[in-house]
Amino acid sequence: MSEVPVREVQWQKSSFSGDDANRDCVEIAAASVGKALLLRESDEPGAVLHATPASLHALLDTCKASTT
Repeated sequence: MSEVPVREVQWQKSSFSGDDANRDCVEIAAASVGKALLLRESDEPGAVLHATPASLHALLDTCKASTT
């Protein structure tokens, strides 16, 4: 995890978070440099995970498989 200035990227809120602006949610953004994806929890905006598209895809596949 690292500190990433919020003004450098455009965060997209999870569609599962609903319309309530006060709800905590997962947010994703494209890094301003390179092909990394950035993930953060809205209530901890300074804690940012960096992931490649392939590693995020693998994580999501694993999560989906574990719920069935």
